[in-house]
Amino acid sequence: MKINNLISHLKIILIGFLFFQIHFGFSQEEKNSTLYKTIMAKDSLLFNVGFNTCDISHFENLLADDFEFYHDKDSISDKALFLKNLKKGLCRSTDTYKSRRYLVPNSTEIYPLYKKGILYGAMQMGIHQFYEKSVEKNESLADAKEHFGSTAKFTHVWLLENGVWKLRRSFSYDHQSTSTAGTKSTIFDNNEEIEKWLKQNNVPTLGIGIINNGKLQEIKVFGELKKGVTAPYNTIWNVASLTKPVTTIVALKLVSQGKWNLDEPLDKYWIDPDIADDPNHKLLTTRIILSHQTGFPNWRYMNESKKLDFKFKPGTQYSYSGEGIEYLKKALEKRFHKTLDQLADELIFKPLKMNDTKFTWNDITDTSRYAINYDNKGNTYEPVKNKTANAADDLLTTIQDYGTFLCSVMNGDGLTKKVFEEMNSHQVAQKKKDKYFGLGFEIYDLGNDNYALSHGGADQGVQTLFFLLPKTKQGLVIFTNVDDGYKVYEKLLLNYLGENGQKLIDIETK
Repeated sequence: MKINNLISHLKIILIGFLFFQIHFGFSQEEKNSTLYKTIMAKDSLLFNVGFNTCDISHFENLLADDFEFYHDKDSISDKALFLKNLKKGLCRSTDTYKSRRYLVPNSTEIYPLYKKGILYGAMQMGIHQFYEKSVEKNESLADAKEHFGSTAKFTHVWLLENGVWKLRRSFSYDHQSTSTAGTKSTIFDNNEEIEKWLKQNNVPTLGIGIINNGKLQEIKVFGELKKGVTAPYNTIWNVASLTKPVTTIVALKLVSQGKWNLDEPLDKYWIDPDIADDPNHKLLTTRIILSHQTGFPNWRYMNESKKLDFKFKPGTQYSYSGEGIEYLKKALEKRFHKTLDQLADELIFKPLKMNDTKFTWNDITDTSRYAINYDNKGNTYEPVKNKTANAADDLLTTIQDYGTFLCSVMNGDGLTKKVFEEMNSHQVAQKKKDKYFGLGFEIYDLGNDNYALSHGGADQGVQTLFFLLPKTKQGLVIFTNVDDGYKVYEKLLLNYLGENGQKLIDIETK
């Protein structure tokens, strides 16, 4: 069967399942139900015990005799062909190649199948990722490095046959890889090529954090801190506005603890003297600030008067503002009688062991590891040496620290389910289609219920950016130390995020 016909056939079958689900209205199983636990146990036998260890017997025992496998990039297989391909490919005796399947947490949905009130089967839907080991010459399998392979959606139809659960149909579709054909750049296969590429683009230093499986999988730092001094993996960067997500999570953790309210007017704790006589200050809340709907300018010094004012009524439209985040800081500090530094230490930095992250520059700052900031002509800027915390700007951190923080954000650590959902919800639309602001994070709608959380930073000699994909538990962190460091973003996004990277670029450029 030709691949186009296969895909069409696959779509028809899946749409049929969806119609069946909607028409007959069966509901999703709770995670603590007996059926949910049973199907998850079968899934574990199939993949954790079978696939991940190449124990083919588990497939033979769990697959129905009339099992069929549908793959959107391959073909249709019956049980015999499926097992043959498994033995010949993944589990061939030479052990030159291994693959591991990982079920994305919280992606599984299970629906019971009934006939005349009697349970006869179940549908299992979810997202899984595959990690691969390719053994080089003279290298053992144990020493081979594991790398991300692909993400796919799957639907399994389990049937009860004489009281025994068997997998009757398996659908694997919407495969996405970090090295999508036509987008992967060969320079990322060779560190020397990357260094050459950076010099061609006049980027002194580049830091990359690669998140897979909800964990910081890899840290890469290239270039020099200054002439002849190689940038270490724990280079310290000024990350500009990537400070704002940290302040955001401080506030949202306090909300989750019941100590702070998203929608309480902040004038109870703080009123800036510049706007004391303007009744609009009564409308300011944490939600309004974190979604950048304050009506403030980005910074008050941009006004001719150099004073803070409202450009529009709070809560009526989007306008990015660092002043808003600073306003929230003042309210938090007044309420808790602690500085932002202290609150962040207690809630984020110490629990996550972010030992190289701080809001201020002091005597113990390791200047030997600092990524000096440059303009696009190679001239250096004096580093910003804040003595008090700026809630919106100039955080000092490393790829490891900030990547660890982002993993915590993506996993919702320390946040209630309700607060996490609020953070990920569209609070206000931006001018670009499919782009919104949630609470403290930009949200990109990638289609098919997939989305990305993001924030960027830009200052003199600073260009930083991150993207998180909560559905697939992937992410990418990019730090540069030059005015036009943004010019390396596109190639990095395409290389590490593949099709999703292209979608992000499309949203930004269309």
